[in-house]
Amino acid sequence: MKLTIRHIAFVISCVASGVSIAAGGGGVVADPGAMEGKHFDPKGKAPSTYTVELQNGLRKTLPFEDQRDFEESKRGFIAAPAYKSIMADAGNVAWDMGSYDFLLQGKTFDSVHPSLQRQAILNMGYGLYEVVPGKIYQVRGFDLANISFIKTNTGWIVFDPLTAKETARAALELVNEKLGKRPVVAVVYSHSHGDHFGGVRGVVDEADVKSGKVKIIAPAGFMDHAVAENVYAGNAMTRRMFFQYGVLLPRSPFGHVDQSIGKNTAAGNLGLIEPNVYITQPYETMTVDGVEMEFQNTPGTEAPAEMNTYFPQFKAFWAAENITGTIHNIYTLRGALVRDSLAWSKNINNALYRYGTESEVMFASHSWPRWGNARIQEVMRTQRDSYAHLHNEVLHLANNGVTINEIQNVYKQPESLKKQWAAHSYHGSEEHNSRAVINRYLGYWDANPATLAPLSPRDSAPLYVEMMGGSAKILAKGRQLYQQGKYREAMEIVNKLVYAQPDNTAAKDLLADIFEQIGYQKESPSMRNSFLGAAYELRHGMPTGASPKSNGPDMIKGMTTELWLNSLGISLDSKKAADMKFTINLVTPDNGEKFIVEMSNSALTNIKGQQAKDPNLTITMNRSDLERVMGGQTTFEQLQAEGKAKFDGDRKAFDQLKSALTVFKPDFELIPGTKPKAASVKPANAKPNDPFAAQEMAITGGE
Repeated sequence: MKLTIRHIAFVISCVASGVSIAAGGGGVVADPGAMEGKHFDPKGKAPSTYTVELQNGLRKTLPFEDQRDFEESKRGFIAAPAYKSIMADAGNVAWDMGSYDFLLQGKTFDSVHPSLQRQAILNMGYGLYEVVPGKIYQVRGFDLANISFIKTNTGWIVFDPLTAKETARAALELVNEKLGKRPVVAVVYSHSHGDHFGGVRGVVDEADVKSGKVKIIAPAGFMDHAVAENVYAGNAMTRRMFFQYGVLLPRSPFGHVDQSIGKNTAAGNLGLIEPNVYITQPYETMTVDGVEMEFQNTPGTEAPAEMNTYFPQFKAFWAAENITGTIHNIYTLRGALVRDSLAWSKNINNALYRYGTESEVMFASHSWPRWGNARIQEVMRTQRDSYAHLHNEVLHLANNGVTINEIQNVYKQPESLKKQWAAHSYHGSEEHNSRAVINRYLGYWDANPATLAPLSPRDSAPLYVEMMGGSAKILAKGRQLYQQGKYREAMEIVNKLVYAQPDNTAAKDLLADIFEQIGYQKESPSMRNSFLGAAYELRHGMPTGASPKSNGPDMIKGMTTELWLNSLGISLDSKKAADMKFTINLVTPDNGEKFIVEMSNSALTNIKGQQAKDPNLTITMNRSDLERVMGGQTTFEQLQAEGKAKFDGDRKAFDQLKSALTVFKPDFELIPGTKPKAASVKPANAKPNDPFAAQEMAITGGE
């Protein structure tokens, strides 16, 4: 089977219309055999007897007698729409809840961790729900996140308008149909991930925001973090998301079953309208059209810019993505800065004592609400203590000598937390979160000099294979360990063989079988998807071909000039720049910005607000025109020909810079031996990529 990006282009984006998707692909990869329990992959294996035994043991020990989450997830249901799929404006399917209907058959799947199957069923809620009678409503199951509607004197305040314009628009239409049509008077972005702002153009018009008719309220730093987190390593993040979000996995008991905080991400038009109101204080009160809100800034928790909200009139607490139906990622597998589990715990604690003692309902941008003060405090304490225990116990162990390469096998939650569903790590996992805590404080090194500057796996693996007696012995031992259910031990040696011999199909197939069983056993969808996604690529190869664009005009507009210049420094091929030395002044008159861009010592640097006295070249152009270059819609040369870009001085500096820039593509292997030998053929009408166009961002959300 040859897998091409062309075949799965809808998973990444719709190029012609500029439609882009957010975290995890979001494209609908349905499986017609899912309802019958058929494996979608001819090479796929059923759960082994060891996996079945493990799952059965979990079914006996997990607290399934606690059914409160199911009761709360159904409470307040008003109506579901007649449809289960939502089309994108570009013509592709943006959302298809029906592709997960196999979860509603009442079957037990041995290929899914029992706790994850429970979570996947809870996330099947679909339609309009009442949270506070006559005042607060949610539409769930239209995207990865929930969209919430607060009824004001004359209209709606919308909290977190989803990933895509199309799903947000459908949610607003459902609300107006069932509850009476009302205008949107304000939008609140709880934080800076794409599934919480990307659908804003489906609920408001930008002209109304610019005029002040509609407020868009966000935490301080929102615009910087909404774009910046996904730029510098965006190409690598995009490729890694194929594993974390199971981009290639069909929706099946053997593939994608859930994304822990929702089913998946919509594949529609992601937009961004800049907020016109920022919350800058730790606590800030505001009344919008008769609704009083107190915002609690919680930077450095689930997102670098995030805030909770309390509604004193309704005794309702909005927990953003800080308190949901799962313990979250301290480190997200697609790649991001490690988060602060202690700060997260303390922010929950502050919310508990400021709002939790009087709240009667707690709702959030994912999962389902909790009602009753005792229940709210229980969940808040459970999550507070989970993050605190993770932080404190990992560092306790680290201070006793446990290293980053051991902690995932040592750290355990206390039994009292294991009995609480709200302490289960669906989005995170104890394994990768515990390693993240050590990494935050002590870095990647375990203090053994042998691991300080180790051989690359491709270099060390042949030595291991030789010392183990060659591929035949490793395969034999690997199969023996696999048959014994010792999957991690089998993975350890067979992975070495795959690195040493990337063309060894038998080794890749065996490693895929091993990964598949480990994936079946994981409670965290991120870990499940990573193992199953790697198995898929080992069996069928990685996607090939030209990658579609994912940068939409709104995200480009939100990228600062400094951020773009910084990213040029990252895309610079320093070897090509070895003998280059020049200074360029950049001036954008329409917004009054000035920069010095300097090349020296194979490094490209910039400084804002300065101009060199004797530059090699000065480039003058409006920021609005520069955005078209950044978005790949035009080039410097075209703008110069049109008289919109002025070059004063020696053009050689510009030409040298252009010649040294690299256009990144997410076409690198994550697993050895998965990239096709033949170079992909570009379409005849394909245009060369301008290296000054902004590199593709990883438009991420929900991590």
